[in-house]
Amino acid sequence: MRVAVIFFSSDKRELLRNIAKGLVHGIESQGHHVDLIDGGREVGKKLTIYQYIAVGTEALGFSGKTPENITHFLGQSGSIIGKKCFAFVIKTLFGSQKALINLMKRMEREGMYLTFSDILTSPELAEAIGKKLHIEL
Repeated sequence: MRVAVIFFSSDKRELLRNIAKGLVHGIESQGHHVDLIDGGREVGKKLTIYQYIAVGTEALGFSGKTPENITHFLGQSGSIIGKKCFAFVIKTLFGSQKALINLMKRMEREGMYLTFSDILTSPELAEAIGKKLHIEL
């Protein structure tokens, strides 16, 4: 199965990228083909060919805001209605839970079907979760 792991970052790009890579390794260990996509840099990427999509970001401040480009990216990414997906944010001192809720709302508005969500603290945890994600049609 084809899987996309997309991340959106403003401040903590390297940490988020490393956590996304851990998730990629975990999902690949299940035998899936996984593409890592930097949503901030790969604008216009079509997600129609993927059967499962993981979207990750960070909390911006205490209020749990997330990068604005997520909504635009998902809106321009082709047919994603009904796609099964996973939402994740990286752990911060404040705002992680609110950011996760905001991310999930954005994904659901685009018609995506959330199967799992989590707050991740390290690439190792992301890999462990990737190994256990239930990815099927």
